[in-house]
Amino acid sequence: MGTKNSTLVANYEAKPPVMSDAGNLHGVLRVAQGTIALAAGDSDDDDIVMLAPIPSNATVSALFIGSDTLGGSCTFNVGIYTSAGVVKDEDVFATAVADAGAMADVRFEAANINTCGQKMYELAGDSSDPGGVYYVAATMSAAGGTGGDMSFIINYIVT
Repeated sequence: MGTKNSTLVANYEAKPPVMSDAGNLHGVLRVAQGTIALAAGDSDDDDIVMLAPIPSNATVSALFIGSDTLGGSCTFNVGIYTSAGVVKDEDVFATAVADAGAMADVRFEAANINTCGQKMYELAGDSSDPGGVYYVAATMSAAGGTGGDMSFIINYIVT
């Protein structure tokens, strides 16, 4: 019978112990959550709904999103934008999420499971941490055309 240690266990057992990134062990869990009332014109194809600013060095552990029926065949992607509104990866978290869905965790709907523990700047495709924040956003990928609510809960870890 074999035993395989995660990096966290290997770091802990090392002599002397190696400090693990606090975003992956003993970090502080924070939450960004809310509901956005969308007007009929807010769910057209390529419209962007900025959900929350998340620190660039934070690790997103869960991302729940849900919405009312927004009309038509409305779907949306969930991704990352800069604080200046420039897209980094429109669907890094989720692709073509259907409207009228209950709150569902979409953190790994499109992202590979090996992105678990990665920082926002890494998920955004940057090789180093630029500091500041990135926005988590929903980008409409098929037009809706009616109003409704969109709610979100983003759990993230900071050091």
